[in-house]
Amino acid sequence: MLIDQIKQQAKEIHPFVTANRRYLHAHPELSFLEYGTSHFVKTKLDELGIPWQAMANTGIVALIKGDIPSDRVVALRADMDALPITETNSHGFVSTTPGVMHACGHDAHTSSLLGTAQILKSLTSKFGGTIKLIFQPGEETLPGGASIMIKEGVLAHPKPEAIIGQHVMPSLECGMIAVRKGTLMASMDAVYFTVFGRGGHAAQPHQNIDPILITSHIIVALQQVVSRMANPAVPTVLSFGKVTANGAVNVIPDKVMVEGTFRTMDETWRSDAHQRMKKMAESIAESMGAICEMNIIRGYPFLINEEKLTARFKSWAEEYLGKEKVVEADIWMAAEDFAYYSHVTDACFYLLGTGNKKRGITSSLHTPTFDIDENALAISTGLMAYAALQQLEAT
Repeated sequence: MLIDQIKQQAKEIHPFVTANRRYLHAHPELSFLEYGTSHFVKTKLDELGIPWQAMANTGIVALIKGDIPSDRVVALRADMDALPITETNSHGFVSTTPGVMHACGHDAHTSSLLGTAQILKSLTSKFGGTIKLIFQPGEETLPGGASIMIKEGVLAHPKPEAIIGQHVMPSLECGMIAVRKGTLMASMDAVYFTVFGRGGHAAQPHQNIDPILITSHIIVALQQVVSRMANPAVPTVLSFGKVTANGAVNVIPDKVMVEGTFRTMDETWRSDAHQRMKKMAESIAESMGAICEMNIIRGYPFLINEEKLTARFKSWAEEYLGKEKVVEADIWMAAEDFAYYSHVTDACFYLLGTGNKKRGITSSLHTPTFDIDENALAISTGLMAYAALQQLEAT
């Protein structure tokens, strides 16, 4: 059976996929600077005899065509960039790039898709249609490499009828996957505002307009956007992670700068919330004698898994892994630029279990101790190959 053949190949190439992952992990590169990673991927595709084309500077799109005549096309996507985090792991392939680390598993995504490519290339006599491989830069940084690749035509020539992607998930045990129909991940907007007051001696507050106190009022009041203005049925998050006030023990500064993020899963409410936040912040500042300037940079949209495709993918995953290994994913308020693809074509994005509590592999994404159980790579390569071939035959 084809499924057994794919599983056997995934097992056989696992050492090579693992070696590729370790190389990439040791040589991480930041968003849109993935020159070495891009060269590595191109070299591996050349070795497999898979034609590729460069896109979005460091991005790559490659095509695997089946020998059986068919016009059907499915796309598979992996991201390649790392994060500005200093790794504190002690394994033998820690990052050799100071201050940069694959703390979000993109090294696993890339090496996994290369493994899937190897499996599919060996099976061209058994399928019809085209499988488009997308190795994407800049997932971690606005405007997102997905948006750039889409503008450059990655979803055209040929046009895929569906796209499938995955993300490692350390809270899910290795051997499991999680998938969810409909909205899975949130939109993401960067919120910046500055409160301009009048600084001076801290012992003479009556002569100043204290931007720190005013900013405090604004931050607290803005939480009403979530708790009292958002429909409770629509997931919404507003968090502030950076407040800069360059005063001192006895100095009230002239201004305070704040940075945060707003996330939700409804585009109409998203736009409405932007206006509400801006009006509220400006009004509070004005009422207290200050000026507030707010700038909200619109980021990734929410990610939606097309229902029919995702239902089919779940059934294929159950065939490949067993029903007990496929669970329902929770809504995740993180953001992913794969969402751009999901607003253009049918998409399915699933979570790959990479945790192992017994081995202590439990660190969250975006932490300096993040790691994966590499046994997950034997699962991801084969599952992605199987799903791609099943989609080419789906009615």
